[in-house]
Amino acid sequence: MCGLLLLNKPAGITSFGAVASIRKLTGEKRVGHTGTLDPMATGVLPVLIGRATKLCDYVLCADKSYTAEIMLGTVTDTLDITGKVIAENKVAVTCADIDRALAHFTGEQDQVPPMFSAIRKNGVRLYRLAREGKEADIEPRRITVFELNRESELLEGSRFRISCRVSKGTYIRSLVRDIGELLGTGATLTALCRTATAGFRLSECVPLDRLDPANINDYILPAERAAAHLKAVELTPPQARRFSNGGEIDINRVKSINLSEGEKVRMVCGGLFLGLASFSAEKGALVFECLIDQGKG
Repeated sequence: MCGLLLLNKPAGITSFGAVASIRKLTGEKRVGHTGTLDPMATGVLPVLIGRATKLCDYVLCADKSYTAEIMLGTVTDTLDITGKVIAENKVAVTCADIDRALAHFTGEQDQVPPMFSAIRKNGVRLYRLAREGKEADIEPRRITVFELNRESELLEGSRFRISCRVSKGTYIRSLVRDIGELLGTGATLTALCRTATAGFRLSECVPLDRLDPANINDYILPAERAAAHLKAVELTPPQARRFSNGGEIDINRVKSINLSEGEKVRMVCGGLFLGLASFSAEKGALVFECLIDQGKG
């Protein structure tokens, strides 16, 4: 079995738990997801199965879109509503104040990830340190918030909904924390749904509770769909054999295509998705990255 399953992850389970369920339903040991969602979060979780798991790291690099609900005036240790409340403040802000704060956080910026995260510090997951009551210096990460919009009026005087599109590595919990700090009220995340990633949208995803061993094959898509956001390079059969053996492909011997240094591309032959390569300007070649199918001949 090899392919892509677009899962609508339910609230209440981890991404690892969702993958474990798919592993049980398919009987395939090689199953991986392409971007962790917190247990409270729902939405798009691309799951790769069999040889397609080689594509996990490449799908992870894609931008992601979310809808979220924010509650002002409450601060928790996890930065979301599942955590312990550590501060409660009065809220006296307007929608105009919120809009100015959202505009401030649109664009490229440094973001400090939350303590309750799977990032490693000296080999230890940060969430393990946090559960032990320990603090750690967390290095900021450079991220980009491409779009950030308010989607509702203030509800009950303290809650509102947003939509956003962000780069890889962006923590929405941290974004909510920073918005609350700028507004002077503090804030926590009360709901989160990933609505899109790597070109996949929520409307394409199947809920986990709809799947069973008898129908799951109906929802498994070709592995190439996981890399559909990458440009395609058509190879001749001899080139396909060379690539399948790990060889480089001279860029001058394929159909003209504009590529930037290090850009990943799909390698195809006669409609068959072989795998991925990256462009090296120094070598003037497409360099082997991973193999999904051996190809013809």
